[in-house]
Amino acid sequence: MKIRAESKEGVLRLRLMGELDHHAANAAMREIDGILDRLLPRDCALDLSGLNFMDSSGIAVILRLHKRMKLTGGRLAVIDPAPQPLRVLDASGIERLVPIAMTIKEGQR
Repeated sequence: MKIRAESKEGVLRLRLMGELDHHAANAAMREIDGILDRLLPRDCALDLSGLNFMDSSGIAVILRLHKRMKLTGGRLAVIDPAPQPLRVLDASGIERLVPIAMTIKEGQR
């Protein structure tokens, strides 16, 4: 799994690509923790459009990131989940804690 980070005006966008399963979850969280420590974002958008697979370990990563952002007074949102991760998110009920949004991209109007 790969993580691409982009920070703009206090908002960190983390784009996850590949597979987020129990093998990748610990490494992903360590990398995300390092990015958060370095950039100290006010808010975070977790872009799941590049994930082709996510299991319940992905939910654990999202919950840990949500807790970390909340501890610093920040917010987390999940954006643009691909179809398979969206099914996992829907089944988990995580949207009660973390908003899930689909953004409009160029050419989608």
